Amino acid sequence: MKLYTYQGQDGAEHLGVGLSERPGLLWPVEQFGWSFADMNNLIDQMTAAERAALQQAVQTAAEEDALPLDRVRLRAPIPRPRQDLLCLGINYAAHAVESARFHEDAFLVGRQKATYFGKRVSEATGTGDPIPWYEGLVDSLDYEVELGAIIGRDCKNVSAEQAGDYVFGYTVINDVSARNLQTAHNQWYFGKSLDGYTPMGPCIVTADEFAFPPVCTVRSTVNGEKRQESSTDLLLHSIPEIIAELSRGMTLRAGTVIATGTPAGAGMGFTPPKFLQPGDVVVCEIDGIGALTNPVGR
Repeated sequence: MKLYTYQGQDGAEHLGVGLSERPGLLWPVEQFGWSFADMNNLIDQMTAAERAALQQAVQTAAEEDALPLDRVRLRAPIPRPRQDLLCLGINYAAHAVESARFHEDAFLVGRQKATYFGKRVSEATGTGDPIPWYEGLVDSLDYEVELGAIIGRDCKNVSAEQAGDYVFGYTVINDVSARNLQTAHNQWYFGKSLDGYTPMGPCIVTADEFAFPPVCTVRSTVNGEKRQESSTDLLLHSIPEIIAELSRGMTLRAGTVIATGTPAGAGMGFTPPKFLQPGDVVVCEIDGIGALTNPVGR
């Protein structure tokens, strides 16, 4: 099942639901008798039985009651995450190589343990919306396609074997990064947390649509040129391992978004680097979820 946040004709945010087998359509969630303040509230309150009932209702819903996806403005599925995103750095071996080549000191390569960092998100960017261009502040704007895992219920001290029970679903994330700020500050928080630097979407696909841990192809293009393509089975630290390790020392609240890392092919990995410029169009895509498309603003 696919869950969306979209902007209605009234200008307000609404929740929508769709199915992979009924592509190009979404139905308003409230049409089926459920009402939630936002996606965080749905994740908190909707039970597994209710999700199954909603999915069954959509399977037989009339097409004339649906909204065509190409006629609605999709927002990020979780427009305002409750907390900073939890992110994995250097979580594909090939990306570790290109990161070291670009700036070894700033990218902390060669560690055996996972590299975690936070990414502040005042408001996530939806598909179709621009990535801001910060003239005079950022001169090396980069893209990173990542699988985002969304926690479905509070978890603490969860084992790797239990981790799948706590995942609500998955989405596509573009971990936009200002490389000059990363290297200047020798840390990642500021350079990855500027407003507009967290494109997310186009939807959340519920965890029941995937095996656990999910194995899917992730790819990115810039202006139609393929830049990244890999598979999540090449993650150095798997989703079960990540959830188990983090939950040993912190409570992962329902709605927490974990960005699992990016493969090789980021702009900094080319010689010379291929950083984004105003007017470029970045597409981040994951099989089974969809494509997240964002132009770079001016």
